[in-house]
Amino acid sequence: MIPPDENVAACPIRVDRTPMRQRWGRLTFLHWSYDPGVVQDLLPPGLTVDTFDGRAWVGLIPFFMDIQAARGPAVPWLSHFCETNVRTYATAPDGTRGVWFLSLDASRWAAVATARTTYRLPYFWSTMALDQAGDVLTYSCRRRWPGPAGARSRIQVRVGEAFAPHELDERDHFLTARWRLYSARARGLRYALAEHDVWPLHRVELLDLDDELMVAAGLPAPVGPPIGHWSPGVDVRIGYPHRLG
Repeated sequence: MIPPDENVAACPIRVDRTPMRQRWGRLTFLHWSYDPGVVQDLLPPGLTVDTFDGRAWVGLIPFFMDIQAARGPAVPWLSHFCETNVRTYATAPDGTRGVWFLSLDASRWAAVATARTTYRLPYFWSTMALDQAGDVLTYSCRRRWPGPAGARSRIQVRVGEAFAPHELDERDHFLTARWRLYSARARGLRYALAEHDVWPLHRVELLDLDDELMVAAGLPAPVGPPIGHWSPGVDVRIGYPHRLG
């Protein structure tokens, strides 16, 4: 049985059968708060925006992805690529909590096509890069397909010291510790589970931000400095998609 409250730091679920293993590496979390009604308008019927301190939260999250099939070796030209997600958080009719993706940009066309057809996720094919010089990382993205073509994002951060576990509070876990994702199709909502170790989180300083992906996802431009975290990454077991309810 899946616990109804999955907003905890340690993974409460187990994925026994997986079509793929993933590594989410060199990942930056940037989160802004929004009026819940603004975000609710972007959710499909059946999902309710998940709030913290009365606010909805939206994350702009660039990282480097490694994918390997459950059996067999990785294919370098297909399996390693940059990705940037715009995501928020929702509760489902069964009481579970998870991620709703407003957009996902990736630099591998095959990964985009597969995710759009099998997991029904709003992936976009983009030209992307991740450059690192010491503790400074620069993520760049320019959308190619589908529209709005040309939407861009450039994020530059400096990675700081690791958080000790006792330094992380309930909001930190609310924004980062999520174990399922939702998607929608004509026959209703679907979900998939994601099993991984506790995020090793670091402080992060935002050096530069020039982003159009959040507005392209239908949001007002974010206001004020974001809440930031950085992680070297985790290994992830993604479950098969299932119908919700």
